[in-house]
Amino acid sequence: MTAVTDHADHADHAGPLDPGAGPLDPGAHGAGPRLPGAARPGRAGPWDDGLIARRAEGRAGTAPEPGPTRPAAYDVQSDRDLQPRLDALRELVGLSRTRLDAETLAEAGRVLDEAAARRRLSARHTVVAVAGATGSGKSTLFNALAGVALAETGLRRPTTSAPIACSWTDGAAGLLDRLGIPGRSRRRPLQRQHGEAPLDGLVLVDLPDHDSAAPAHREQVDRVLALVDAVIWVVDPEKYADAMLHERYLRPMAGHAEVMFVVLNQVDRLPGDAAHQVLDDLRRLLDEDGIALGEHGEPGATVLPLSALTGEGVGELRDALDQFTAERRAAARRISADVDAAADRLRPVYGAGRQTGLSEAAREEFAGRLADAVGAAAAGQAAERAWSRGANKACGTPWLRLWRWYEAQRAPGAPVEAPGTQADEEATARQRVEHAVRAVGDAAAGGLPVAWGQAVREAAARGAEGLPEALDELAADTGLPDEDGARGCGAAYPGGGRPPRPGWWPVAVLAQASMTVLQVLGGLWLVAQIVGVVPPHLSVPVLMMLTGIVGGPCVEWACRLAAKGPARRYGQEAERRLRDAAAACGRARVLDPVAAELLRYREVREQYVRVAGISTTGR
Repeated sequence: MTAVTDHADHADHAGPLDPGAGPLDPGAHGAGPRLPGAARPGRAGPWDDGLIARRAEGRAGTAPEPGPTRPAAYDVQSDRDLQPRLDALRELVGLSRTRLDAETLAEAGRVLDEAAARRRLSARHTVVAVAGATGSGKSTLFNALAGVALAETGLRRPTTSAPIACSWTDGAAGLLDRLGIPGRSRRRPLQRQHGEAPLDGLVLVDLPDHDSAAPAHREQVDRVLALVDAVIWVVDPEKYADAMLHERYLRPMAGHAEVMFVVLNQVDRLPGDAAHQVLDDLRRLLDEDGIALGEHGEPGATVLPLSALTGEGVGELRDALDQFTAERRAAARRISADVDAAADRLRPVYGAGRQTGLSEAAREEFAGRLADAVGAAAAGQAAERAWSRGANKACGTPWLRLWRWYEAQRAPGAPVEAPGTQADEEATARQRVEHAVRAVGDAAAGGLPVAWGQAVREAAARGAEGLPEALDELAADTGLPDEDGARGCGAAYPGGGRPPRPGWWPVAVLAQASMTVLQVLGGLWLVAQIVGVVPPHLSVPVLMMLTGIVGGPCVEWACRLAAKGPARRYGQEAERRLRDAAAACGRARVLDPVAAELLRYREVREQYVRVAGISTTGR
């Protein structure tokens, strides 16, 4: 192990940064690339690196000044699938602000903000970060790709204390400003040699060690990794299986495989077939992390072995980077992967466990509970008894009505209810209403995510405020219901007032009156015969009296039989109307707000489906 560590230190010790050499010195490299905006003294361009730039400018001679470049605006519309997903995510956040806490939506908001910021910047450039652990040789690889020692390497750990950027194409100043990389940390690469990939549009960023002992270094790594378009993870044979690398970075970024390169550096230290064995084990670990590997033409992470010190495999990496940057799709792929990650984090918030909504059975059960609370069945029975009493009163014999009046006079006053009975009944009715509201709220919230289920229950509870009082008014109201149902919960059943009379009722009243007249006439005729006013003839008045005495109860009994059907139908109609009115009241106060909340959830669910790019089948 000691020999391996010494070799790693030697690999990183490629010489200190020389501000007066490298690609900034045209005299050393012929007609090398110049600094934009550095042709005339006193003019500062986006790559004006202070002292280094002025030294290069002093030796530049009369080389022509490059023309101004205008960064192309990043256009997400170039990816047909990404723009609708961003729009859906924005709509999703907007619809959810009043239902979810800010912390839940923070990541989605960050993705939207970063996507908007990236769109405003150059689409010609691809920002790639070089990340790795201490001693992995990432700075050496950075220098090898640039063709000159731009990043400091050496024995001291950590060597890189701040991000250093190198751009192969002009116009990347805005991107580097977004990364927070100052002008003094921006470099230009060596002019490419014959046969090397041009890397047009590449912006390479060397990061501090992700396992640095300095917390500020790790914070810079996390900050820049969240903003770059792609990342090159540099691992070495000693730390390629480091748990910190896999658990903190690779596994959480598994969805970003298409914008990820994983290079096994320092393969020159491995004898024989050891490099292939380590590379196979690295691929196994990446697969366990959930990272798709871009093999056999499939999209995924690119895994390469190389040696930054000897140059073995660096050319293959340059070719892969050149092809990657030439597509100019890295930024869109990164944003798409960020949207995927945000959708995965939001899945528990929007993913329904089963079919959601209020079933017809739940609605009917709620209406039945409200009908029980308002006493619809008892009201129907009372209406039926009232109709029967009216029929008996109208069609009964006068002597029976007189007897009932006498009995009522002997026992005046209504029965007194026991103390607290009415209050107990009201409390029981209120409890039934509250139980009905809780039951329908739980039924509507079933299968919903926790936050949306709570919102549905709260909507039901808000609608239930004042519902018991409204139902009490409904039961006490004797008016007829509106055509639209219990508008405002003010309609009631037709149980009060005078019940409607059927067509045969006047005939029955007339027949009962006739029986009474026969009794009276027969009695008077009989008395007149007894007194001697009229000649005696008992058969006729007696027959008249018997007809009236027997016919009156018969008419009353026939009326009772005939009244049973209409009274029952009247009671059923009264119960039905009260049930409908109570159901309409509950619908207006509870079910409609619950349905509105469910509709909002369906809307955000539709947006989430678009964001996640999943099928709506079985939703």
